[in-house]
Amino acid sequence: MATWNDVRDLVFALPGTTERPTMDDMTAWRVADKLLVWDRPLRRGDLEALGDDAPDGPVLAARVADFGIKEALLADSPDVYFTTPHFDRSAIVLVRLENIGVDDLEELITDAWVGRAPKKLLRQWESDQAAAGS
Repeated sequence: MATWNDVRDLVFALPGTTERPTMDDMTAWRVADKLLVWDRPLRRGDLEALGDDAPDGPVLAARVADFGIKEALLADSPDVYFTTPHFDRSAIVLVRLENIGVDDLEELITDAWVGRAPKKLLRQWESDQAAAGS
């Protein structure tokens, strides 16, 4: 079970990341001012759309590379990943934070970072990863 502290630690393990509040005072993490992941409580419309399937716990929104990955996550782990009509046209998944393992969360956050980081920062990170043998 992952926590907001896990999210924060995993995001800040990646270079060039920042944390700042969203317009509605939720926490969001970015690289080069591009959203990676953020606290996304369910709104009234979300709750109505999800009905009894609406989670009670914390919800993390995360960018994914494309709709294929989004659909695969939703199909493979519906107990972890979900979406709402608000995100139908976006390569974004919602995550039941209490249901995702820290290893899977790390992969999700890293993939979001890779997809949003500036090329120079990404090349340096990849070089550092190769040098470290990761």
